Amino acid sequence: MADYNRREAREWARERLVGAVNCTIPSFTNDLRGINETAIRHDVRLAKEHGFLGTLGVSEVNITLPEYLDFLRIVRDEAGDDLVVVHHASWSDLEQNIEAVKGAEAAGAELVLLSYPPNFYPESEQEVYDYTRAVCDATNLAVILFPMFLWNFSSRIHPSDIPARLIRRLIDDCPNIAVIKAEGGFPSIQGIIECHRLFGDEVVISCPIEGELIPLSQVMPIQLSATSDHEYYGPTIPHVMGLLRDGKYDEATEIYWRLHPARKVKSNLAAQLNGGFFINRQAWKFQGWLQGYNGGPLRMPTQRIHDPQMNALRKGLVDAGLEPSMDPFREFFIGRNPA
Repeated sequence: MADYNRREAREWARERLVGAVNCTIPSFTNDLRGINETAIRHDVRLAKEHGFLGTLGVSEVNITLPEYLDFLRIVRDEAGDDLVVVHHASWSDLEQNIEAVKGAEAAGAELVLLSYPPNFYPESEQEVYDYTRAVCDATNLAVILFPMFLWNFSSRIHPSDIPARLIRRLIDDCPNIAVIKAEGGFPSIQGIIECHRLFGDEVVISCPIEGELIPLSQVMPIQLSATSDHEYYGPTIPHVMGLLRDGKYDEATEIYWRLHPARKVKSNLAAQLNGGFFINRQAWKFQGWLQGYNGGPLRMPTQRIHDPQMNALRKGLVDAGLEPSMDPFREFFIGRNPA
């Protein structure tokens, strides 16, 4: 259980959420009939070794809610006191999301990343407000509000996805909204600039895109990068955030440019990997596998990753000097801890 109440959520976030949060994608047994506890624990231990502040328990894979809650309990147990466990509120409808967030709170999650279902088609700001408020009211946990183009709000609601006037209402009415994952209007940086200017004194502003995080942190305070596939770079993002907090901008900038080959590969592959406005978790799992995480099979339906993409992602890390795994690709589809 979280060690704060909902009215203390923002104070807790300001104090506790300093650093980077990666993603832990559920691992399954090789017959795909159950979750793989050994593999999950392996990934959580490695996230701690890499210096992450916390980890998102990803729900956007083919997993039942009972399995997902068991997955979160395993993550929580392995995390101990060293890692913040983030619930991924990405389920099929409002009713299931409320059930899931209550279950996640009981399972030991400390923070909620709020998403919006693919079948949610609001035609007014009020509908977005009502959905968001309902999820926030259903939990005592701190919530990450997530303006993002994936939700298909920009053409009907506002080009920034969730406009500042609506964010203002939500912050005023939902005391447990403690973080804004500021990707509104992506790939523009205006969303994070606006959120920092208008709301940065009240809630934590997260910059999840490392290519924006490193330069922006040199001109404005950014204490949190959550949630993202930072595991692709191993321990690098937690390390560079420490440099930024210490004002060591030259060293941080050197790392920025060193990562650039890998960054460009990810950017160039984004359109083909993340089609359908849906993050390719198979690809993210592969990115982690390159840095020692478990990898392993995902259930159908799942997006795929092909040899040219795997070769490109690995070469990007080689060119960045990050020494990725050179194991045969077939080993990724088995996983480092087969069961």
